[in-house]
Amino acid sequence: MEPMNNRSEVRWSRWVASSLLVTAAVSALAAVSCTTAEPEAAAMTAEQKVERGHYISIVASCNDCHTPGHFYGNPDTLRTLSGSELGWEGPWGVSYPRNLTPDMETGIGKWSEDDIVTAVRTGHRPDQSPLLPPMPWPNYAFLTDEDAYALAAYLKSLPPIQHKAPAVIPPGTQATGPRFTLPPPPAWDSQHMTPPAETAKQAG
Repeated sequence: MEPMNNRSEVRWSRWVASSLLVTAAVSALAAVSCTTAEPEAAAMTAEQKVERGHYISIVASCNDCHTPGHFYGNPDTLRTLSGSELGWEGPWGVSYPRNLTPDMETGIGKWSEDDIVTAVRTGHRPDQSPLLPPMPWPNYAFLTDEDAYALAAYLKSLPPIQHKAPAVIPPGTQATGPRFTLPPPPAWDSQHMTPPAETAKQAG
């Protein structure tokens, strides 16, 4: 092999040096990109939090049961989430959608935001009584903290409306009034269900 002349050696040295500099720069950028934390999202304002909670209440179908007239195609927006007297009858008896406005006597005005979040995530009120069907709390258990507390903030922002929903009617008791009635569950569905009497007892 012929030895490199001085000019070739200079070009080769410059190429090697340039390559090393490029490699070092790329490595440095990669290190920075891996160690730099993502910027935290700005916290929502109180207004944005309530707006987010309003959105959650709609997509989570809270209005379906808790706003009067919703199932008749004419929801009463002047009494949003104030509870309904259209019952749900099943093995647990007859349950009625409660008043979710912050009325201090008939609604959830005495509940804190933490109480609301715990209820929708665990299916238990502050007094530990269970939320009966058709309340889909197992779905709401997957709400993020941000969405759960936004929903709570929205409920606390509603105008308080005085309306006491009917009390739960235990199973085996003659019920009157309008209600959705579910047939007894088939054998496959009922294999691991809590006995109706025990469910009613827990509900008080």
